[in-house]
Amino acid sequence: MNTAADRDTPRLAPLRIPAFRRFVLANLVSATGTAMAPLALAYAVIGQGGGAGSLGVVLATNSVPTIVLTVAGGVLADRLSRSRILFLGNLLAAAAQGALALLVVTEQATTASIAACGFVSGTAAAFMAPAATGVVAQVVAAEQLQQANALLRLPSNAVKVLGPVLGGVVVAFGGPAWALAWDAFSFLVAAVLLLGLRLSAPVTTGSVLADLRGSWSGFRSRTWLWTYTAAGTVVVAAWLAGFQMLGPVVADAHYSGARSWGLVQGAFALGLLAGTVVCLRWKPYRLLAVAVLTGAALCLPPTALGLGLALPWVLLGAVLAGVGLDIAIVAWTTALQQHVSQEELGRMSAMNGIGERVAVPLGYLGAALAAHAWSDRSTLLVCAGAIVAATVLNLCVRDVYRVNRR
Repeated sequence: MNTAADRDTPRLAPLRIPAFRRFVLANLVSATGTAMAPLALAYAVIGQGGGAGSLGVVLATNSVPTIVLTVAGGVLADRLSRSRILFLGNLLAAAAQGALALLVVTEQATTASIAACGFVSGTAAAFMAPAATGVVAQVVAAEQLQQANALLRLPSNAVKVLGPVLGGVVVAFGGPAWALAWDAFSFLVAAVLLLGLRLSAPVTTGSVLADLRGSWSGFRSRTWLWTYTAAGTVVVAAWLAGFQMLGPVVADAHYSGARSWGLVQGAFALGLLAGTVVCLRWKPYRLLAVAVLTGAALCLPPTALGLGLALPWVLLGAVLAGVGLDIAIVAWTTALQQHVSQEELGRMSAMNGIGERVAVPLGYLGAALAAHAWSDRSTLLVCAGAIVAATVLNLCVRDVYRVNRR
């Protein structure tokens, strides 16, 4: 169901807004570095003599502040200028990645120093994520929010297709320090662009402690919000365990190894890009129900791998999973922006984000434990079943059908 206002809104209308164009460009620039960073980080750890254990320590250190400090970031996003938070956050990330690049190029990097830089980067991310959600709602009219959210993801999804490949070339010929240096430079350029955004701070009353208490009460009072977050935590954990962790293992054992897995990852990235294009054309009325249902497409690649289907079926599942995930993200973000006031948007976004971040260690830990009880393929099917079960339970919540397009 599309309203008359929806039909009259050009798909690229948000790009006519100078502040939104600046925000999209800043995100695109930083995304080019972010796409290369994981590969560069892994080889930075390997280059100083570390193995899987060292890499695990580095990744865990990076994720800790994103879990612990996200709510604090949401409180600040509802009290201070969101553009200033993003400016300072990008500067902090640039400093961390620049220091890491310098350590690597001078051969002074250790697991401890790499982890310390990762901790600083994770801290920056914890404060930037809630602010970024509020920026779009602050600069774009309500009837253009879905187009704006889709346009914001379009360039970053395109970068996800090409970024890892380019990162691999840079690391192979120049070493990880060059890719890390580009990541630092991209954050710096994004910070300069965001400095010109100059958004006003939300109007707030009361103390920071009152805002912290209000974060939980506001989250708990919205049944649609906490049930979606709970279901999403299960879905993300099962996806990480079943696809990101066990997928390469199964590809190596039953397909053609890295070549097959590269094709699967590429198919998934192309699906994300296609999902963004769908969101520019299709504006569903039942935003939250669509977000829940399309997210269930993530069960397809683990199911195909678990059943031992031929590679073309796995690739098809990966494409559909990418399409579904991107539609789910855009629909969910639009619903959140339309149904939560500017005064609470940062905190509610942060509370939702905690579930996604907690899912990362839960997913990997669950896969490690399941490996002792089931085969890899059986675990993949269990993960797919968990995604379906969480989706069905969430669709049973009545409030899911009340959070619709305004």
